[in-house]
Parts: sequence; structure tokens; C-alpha cells
Amino acid sequence: MTITTRTVEANGFRFAVDEAGGGDHLALCLHGFPESRFSWRFQLPLLAAMGYRAWAPDLRGYGETEPKPKAVKAYLIDRLMEDVGAIIDASGAKRVTLIGHDWGAGLAWAFAANAVRPLERLVIMNVPHPAVMSAHLAKGNLRQLRRSWYMFFFQIPGLPEAMMTARGARAIRNAFHGMAVDKTNFSDDVLDRYAADAQRPGAMTGMINWYRAAFQLGGKMRGPWPVIEPPTLIVWGEEDAALGVELLDGTEAYVRDLTIRRLPGVSHWVQQEAPEKVNAILREWLPGA
Repeated sequence: MTITTRTVEANGFRFAVDEAGGGDHLALCLHGFPESRFSWRFQLPLLAAMGYRAWAPDLRGYGETEPKPKAVKAYLIDRLMEDVGAIIDASGAKRVTLIGHDWGAGLAWAFAANAVRPLERLVIMNVPHPAVMSAHLAKGNLRQLRRSWYMFFFQIPGLPEAMMTARGARAIRNAFHGMAVDKTNFSDDVLDRYAADAQRPGAMTGMINWYRAAFQLGGKMRGPWPVIEPPTLIVWGEEDAALGVELLDGTEAYVRDLTIRRLPGVSHWVQQEAPEKVNAILREWLPGA
């Protein structure tokens, strides 16, 4: 199934969107840090073959989406949810399945909990529910605090951008290649793509500002957290170097209909590293369009 790229104007932005398939049932895929729409290259053809119109946008601050606001407040979760709602509206879809990984999954959690738009189903990959994450950190989960060191480092003005983009964005390349268990799908060409996107003007600040806004401003990322009603699937690579699998514990309190699929021997980059396994799970769990 062919993937094409289009521009979608929504909420004052020009979103670069990879698209496969057609119809009025949208499968909207939200990427994480330090990724881009390219991270869904293995899932878009599957979703299209299942009858969905599959969209994967470069989110605010990322890749080819413009403009890239400089202000931290522009990346408040409330503003990011507005983007997702506006993209859905621009699609004209009658039904929506929302799929997210990493920060895209954090955004998907918030979007579903706040019922910004009706969702048929929700798919989360390798990010805990925000309330569960907060509870673990509040209880002094020292292992997770050590794993989350970079989130605190990102609060420093300017320095993280300089370090992440130094030497041809070597840190971006290492984030993928270093953390992946199976590095097959992280060839030099793939790493070049992510490094180039991170070095676009204003991109690295926009990308890191997601973390700054969450820490400094919070917004609806601090709750309250209504129970999510749409059926929800969590796919979790167990060899996640950034987020411990124990962060799944307690999720059932926030989701009415929850399914969890754990993948041993797979890293945080689950949908890129193990696309055959992830796609098999999606094919089984999603009803199709």
C-alpha cells in the first residue's frame, strides 16, 4: 500500500501528514520523541489494508510541520489536544481510532480522557497513563526516577538543544540505535532522517518544549482523570530503557475496557523495532473499518 504525504491545515498550522488508504474511518497515529511521522511507516500500510484511512502527522514543533512556536506555553497539553481535534475535523472522518507512541501516547491518553472528540478505539504504545506515572514518581520509585533523568535535564534552557544537535545530531541517532534491542530497522538512512528532522530550524526547541510545558505548566496533564470509555489496547516492549514495565500497574483504574500485550525482548521503539509483532496485535485487536 502506497504512503503519500500531504499538507493538512488545522489550528493555525500546516501539518505534514503521511497518508495511506481512504474512507471515513480515520486511524490517526501520533509519534513520540525524538521521532516524526516516519515512525509509523510499518503500520500505515497495514491500517490501510484493514480499511482505515491512516494518517501520521508531524506533530507541533516536529519535522516538516510549520510554524514551530518558540514559547513553552505553546506546547501545553491543552494546545496539543486542540491540534489533534483540529486534524480530526480536517479529515472529515466519521469514526476515529487514535494510536500513539511515547509522547504521542501521552497526548492520546489526555485526548481520550478529556473526550475532546469521540473515539472508537484507543491504542497506546510504551507510555503509562499520566496518573499512573505521577503516582509512581510520587511514591519515590527510584528506579524510574533514574530512568527519567533526561526529563529533568530538558528543563535547562538552551543546553539540551545544543547537546542533542551537536555533531550532526549524534545524540538523536544514539537514542534510537543505542536503545534498540534489534537494530535492524535503524539503518544509517533511518537515523539520517531523524537527525535531519531534529536539525530543522526551531525543531529541537519545539521537541523539548513538550517536556518543559508538562513540567512547568501541567495543564490537563495533571488531571483530573475521568475513566476512558473506548476500548483501549496497550502494546509494551518490555526492554524499555526509559520506562519500566511496572508502570502498567494501576492502569485499569483509568480505563473501562483494557487489553495489554507485552512484548519480551523489544525496546521502547516497539512499533519500529518489532513491526511484524505489533502489526499482528493490531490486526487481531482492531475491528477494521
